[in-house]
Amino acid sequence: MQIQESPAGMSPETVAGRKRKGASLAPLAPSKRPARASGGWASLPTDIVFLVLRRVLAGGDIVDYISFRGVCFYWRACTPPPGNPTLRDPRLRPRDWVALCDGDAVRPDDACEIPFFNTRTARRIRVHLPELRRYRIVGFTDGLVILLHKSTTAVRVVHPFTRAAVDLPPLVRVYRKEVGQYKYPMLQMVAVVCGGANSIAVAVWFPSKTVVLAAEPDDTDWKVIYRGTCFMTMLPFQGKVYAILWGSRAILQLYPPSLEVEGSPVVVAHIPDDINLNFKVFMVESGGQMLLAVYPPGHSGFRLYEVHLRLRNSTGTGELIRVDSLGDRALFLGTDRCLSVSTRGLPSLRGNSIYFSLVGSPVVLHPLGTESSEDLAKHCQIHNMVDRIRPSVRPFTIVDHLFTYCHPRQWAEGLMFHEFHNIPKSFKELRGSIEAKNSKLRIPPVRRQRRS
Repeated sequence: MQIQESPAGMSPETVAGRKRKGASLAPLAPSKRPARASGGWASLPTDIVFLVLRRVLAGGDIVDYISFRGVCFYWRACTPPPGNPTLRDPRLRPRDWVALCDGDAVRPDDACEIPFFNTRTARRIRVHLPELRRYRIVGFTDGLVILLHKSTTAVRVVHPFTRAAVDLPPLVRVYRKEVGQYKYPMLQMVAVVCGGANSIAVAVWFPSKTVVLAAEPDDTDWKVIYRGTCFMTMLPFQGKVYAILWGSRAILQLYPPSLEVEGSPVVVAHIPDDINLNFKVFMVESGGQMLLAVYPPGHSGFRLYEVHLRLRNSTGTGELIRVDSLGDRALFLGTDRCLSVSTRGLPSLRGNSIYFSLVGSPVVLHPLGTESSEDLAKHCQIHNMVDRIRPSVRPFTIVDHLFTYCHPRQWAEGLMFHEFHNIPKSFKELRGSIEAKNSKLRIPPVRRQRRS
C-alpha cells in the first residue's frame, strides 16, 4: 500500500476523516454559551451541537475535534480549546497517529516537520514544527512527541497538532552522575510519557545501561527510579511503565515507583517456567491489553500471552493467558518500540500476523497458526553489507513505514530500517553526515550551586 502525500504544511483543521465506532468517552465540559449567529451551521440548536460533539469525542481522534471547532465561530466558542496545557487528558492526545519516515536521510529535526499517519483511518498529515531545530526527537507516546534540547539536555513534550507543550528539567546533572561523561548513551536514549500527579511525567533509559530516570514538570531535577540490571523489554501502558529484566521471569512496574517495598519495583506478573530466558521477549499494547510475545530462536513461531496484571492491594501476582489469535490485528515488534494496528482499513497488511526482524532479514512476516515465515525485504536490500547493489526500491510500503517507526534510531536519521538496519563502511558520506549531526548534541558542564 502506498501512502498518499498530503500537501506540506497542511493543518489538521483542513482534514476530514472517518470516526471509530463503539468508543464511549464522556464529552468535555462545554464552554459558556455564546451569542449565536443566525443561519447556516451556527443556527443548529445547542443540544444538537453537543450531540455532534459527543460523537466526535467518541471517535477518539483529536484531529476530528479540531475540525469540529473549525466549522464556525459558534461551534468554536461553545467548546473548550483542545490545547490542554498539562497534556493529561487522554481524549485530547493524537492516539492512532504514528510518525512516518521520508527515507531521504533528512532528519525530522532538520526539516522541522513530521509526517503523521493514522493507522485507523489511513489519513496523512505533515506537521510543521519550527522548534524541532533546537531538539532531538527521543520518543513518542500516544502521538505526543518527546524532545531533548541539543545544548541544555532539557526535555520537552509537545502535542504535534495543538502545539501545547510541557517542559521538564535538564538531564545533565543526573546523567553525568549515573551514566557518565560520554554522550553516546544519550544519543541512544529512549523516552516515554507516563501519568504524573498533576500533569504528565517522562521516564527515560539508555540501552545497555542499568538506570531509569523520571521527572515531572514541577521537579527541579530527574530522579532515579531504578538502578540494577539491564532490561529485555519495556512498555508504557495506561500511564505506567513496565519492564522485564535480563535473566528474570518477573514483569515489573517501574513507574510509578513502588510504595510497598522500599527500593524494589512491584512484581505484577511472572513469565511461565517453560519459557527459556534466552528467548526473545517483547511487550506490546494491543487493543487496550498488554501482550507478551515470545520468540524462541531457531523455532518455527511465536508464543503470545495476554498479561493480566496484579490488581492494586491484592495478594499474589497477575497471570499470563495463552493467546492463539490476534484477530484482524498485526504486531510490529522492535527492540525499543512495539506497535499493534488493525488491518481493517489497511488491506496491504496481513491480520493475525507478526512483523519482526532477524539477523540478516530486517523484515520478516510470520502469520500465527502457521510454521512458515516470509522475508519481506529479500528483494529490496540496497547493499550486501559491504557495497551498494541496487538503488532504493520505491515507493515504500506501509509495512516499511510502520516497521521503521518501531526502530527509532533509523527513523530519527531519516532512514528506512529495512535499508539501513546496518550501514556498511563503504557508505562513508552517510556515516560522516550522521556523525556531524550527532556532534550537535552537547552535554554541558554542571554548574555548582553557590554557597550562601
